[in-house]
Amino acid sequence: MKKIFAGLLLSGIAICHVSGQTALEGNKFSDNWSIGINVGGVTPLTHHSFFKNMRSAVGVHVSKHLTPTFGLGFEAMGYFNTTKSKTAFDESNVSLLGLVNLNNLFGGYNGIPRSFEIEAVAGIGWMHYYVGRNMGEDQNGMSTKLGLNFNFNLGESKAWTLALKPALVYDMNSMGTKPVYFHSGRAVWEISAGFVYHFRCSNGEHHFTKVRPYDQSEFDALNAQINQLRSELERNDNVLQDANQKVIDLETALEEYKNREPKIVKDTIDNSKKTLESVITFRQGRITIDNSQLPNVERIAIYLRNHKEAGVVIKGYASPEGSEELNERIARQRAEAVQKMLVNKYGISKERIVAEGQGIGYMFEEPDWNRVSICTINSK
Repeated sequence: MKKIFAGLLLSGIAICHVSGQTALEGNKFSDNWSIGINVGGVTPLTHHSFFKNMRSAVGVHVSKHLTPTFGLGFEAMGYFNTTKSKTAFDESNVSLLGLVNLNNLFGGYNGIPRSFEIEAVAGIGWMHYYVGRNMGEDQNGMSTKLGLNFNFNLGESKAWTLALKPALVYDMNSMGTKPVYFHSGRAVWEISAGFVYHFRCSNGEHHFTKVRPYDQSEFDALNAQINQLRSELERNDNVLQDANQKVIDLETALEEYKNREPKIVKDTIDNSKKTLESVITFRQGRITIDNSQLPNVERIAIYLRNHKEAGVVIKGYASPEGSEELNERIARQRAEAVQKMLVNKYGISKERIVAEGQGIGYMFEEPDWNRVSICTINSK
């Protein structure tokens, strides 16, 4: 007896330790309850034929798993025709059992029951012998049950279990007439099959589920990171909206520029004439026309093609850098570069073009802006 109680005490300590160290969901008091029925037979352990002397047994049990490894069970079994009594049940055994899942004990719990598991069973109980009225009084004794449950967990949810349950059941004190000890002459084999239903837990499953534990500092850090990401997302959205608006504005301006007619200004001397000007800019010290300036040349060429009577005066200018002689030459070459492009690329007659170098230009306050050739249309 002392060994049995010591074993139960150690089991309880282990249960508390494991429960404190494992992060599980579905570990409330109302979780992990199960109910089942047992059907099988009993036969004496010694001095009898195993199958010939086997008698029927039925029972029910209710279990509560405290952890995936340890649990407690309450079981009531009834045996038929094990004595000469004429009662419906000859014996009953009501036991409080400790349950140890050996797979989880040695292999760990993975968050869901395995399809096949082995469970060790041990406990003490109350053995009652039913005696007919003509045969005397009923008898009581202390029982011990030791066994294994071979559990087959069914279905995806593992809500049902089919179990094979071999066990040894001892009458520890021979109906209360002898001291308490284990004796093979007072033991029977109990072989039964059990069908068990596991009730749904608070986590929505029919078993324990594993969760990762978080402390408050981790939650705070995660919330701070989420808030930072939200702020960055909001800033990026604003930048994207501004960029999209700029694209729309530029596209609108480009479309307006494409559809804009050549700028026509009235000559300040003769109001009857209209003048078209186009400015071609050059890089410092360069006399070649950049691709970006080609549209300005083409505007003059298109006008001259459409107005055969018109001519153009091209005046080249230079910025103040360098010697006067050099600037005179560069200014002339810039005017001639525009003239050559109108003649060679656009087929404009050279007689309609006047190209002049004007030396250093002072039209603009910024000196760099004066590196230009100014094309002025003369309409007749």
